[in-house]
Amino acid sequence: MADYVNKQVIELKEVNQEYQNRATRSVKTEIHLSDGRLRLYRLAAVCLGVLCVLQVTLNISLRLAFCDYKTLTEERDQVKPIYNNLTKKGKQLQTSWYFLSTVKKPWRESRQDCLKRGADMVIINSDKEQVRESNIAWIGLTDSVTEGTWKWVDGTPLKTQSYWQSQQPDNGGDNPANGEEDCAELNTETWRPVKAWNDQSCFNNRYWICEKVV
Repeated sequence: MADYVNKQVIELKEVNQEYQNRATRSVKTEIHLSDGRLRLYRLAAVCLGVLCVLQVTLNISLRLAFCDYKTLTEERDQVKPIYNNLTKKGKQLQTSWYFLSTVKKPWRESRQDCLKRGADMVIINSDKEQVRESNIAWIGLTDSVTEGTWKWVDGTPLKTQSYWQSQQPDNGGDNPANGEEDCAELNTETWRPVKAWNDQSCFNNRYWICEKVV
């Protein structure tokens, strides 16, 4: 009987010990899981904080950039009228020096003479230049590069046709003997100044007009 009781006591102790061991393992597991969750929560909180800081930094940068752009735009708008006014005054201060030859040469030789003088053949931009007393003289206008495309000696295309004499330019007309007429002359001796341009063979001898902007 005593052995039976002792055996039951031992079994109860073993059961109780097993229960305690399981409880201890369960507590440790719960603690481990809780520590893992806590680390995840902390990591998530840190990431969220970093994102918030980046968002604030981006917002500040965008605001500063917008303010700088707005300031630069306002300053540009303020400076533009001043620049335009100075440019206008600069053009008004420019004056042109003219030279009318006293001898006659072909168009290309005439231009070479102008270049040697630090000038070039005259480019007519106004009625004032057009009515200048010149008799018959070469001007800086030619279509020698492309037939029918008249350009000034500085490379700019002719923008007005108002000074050509009626039926001009005709590139020699119907008479082949006249040859190619690729250079322009100002002929106020024959025609009214407002309609005094005529195309002629560049090999003809004419007076010429040089112009230098100073």
